[in-house]
Amino acid sequence: MHPIFLQIGPLTISYYGFMAACGFLAALALLNFNRKLADLSSDDASNLIFIALIGGIIGARTFYVIQFFDQFRNDLADIIRIDKGGLVFYGGFFLAFVSILIYCRKKNFDTIRVLDVLVPSLAIGHAFGRIGCFLHGCCFGKPTELVCGVIYPQGSAPFYRYGATPLHPVQIYESLCNIILAIIAMILLRKSKRGVTMSFYLISYGLLRFLNEFLRGDHHIRNNNFTIAQLIGFCILPAGIICLITFLRKKDNTKND
Repeated sequence: MHPIFLQIGPLTISYYGFMAACGFLAALALLNFNRKLADLSSDDASNLIFIALIGGIIGARTFYVIQFFDQFRNDLADIIRIDKGGLVFYGGFFLAFVSILIYCRKKNFDTIRVLDVLVPSLAIGHAFGRIGCFLHGCCFGKPTELVCGVIYPQGSAPFYRYGATPLHPVQIYESLCNIILAIIAMILLRKSKRGVTMSFYLISYGLLRFLNEFLRGDHHIRNNNFTIAQLIGFCILPAGIICLITFLRKKDNTKND
């Protein structure tokens, strides 16, 4: 855990924010590399990443505030302090998804193919974001006896809950898995039918998040022993399977939103 990246006088830049910025740049670079596969211009690629970023941040923060409003009850100004952490991926995912759909409809793009080319960018951006979570000390794991267990410093949220106990570095697990997803998605983009890459991501990330949540130690809200993220992942998984079957069986692979 190393939350502060740079401090110059009153200006403080956290590693959480720094890694988020790195994730944005990596996502943009990867989308520019893949954009021609969806007939996107460089400007369209930049617009899509920017729209996804804004929608993602608003959705992720809103979802977090709704879940943990007690943290902000006495200081509502902290609601906008995303530099302190507190983003929920699925909230950001859904609002970014809606924002992208609206933009694609407006520009008359092949929405499914645009979603395909966005998958590697989403995965690599998320990988950087999870590293930021690790350095910030949020989204931490449960106690473990594995050699990879990490001990957080005094004063941190993980230490407050578990003390000097080694915890699963679940943020790093998820980051590595997202990197693997990005690599596989890059291959599928060039080898598979339209819609398969998007479907693969829905299946893979839904399953990944469902399993990874069992090792998370920061949750307060559970429903029938499952976290909210697991319940969402459980719904996304069959949706991805249905999409995959549909696109694999589709003979006409032309534009059809």
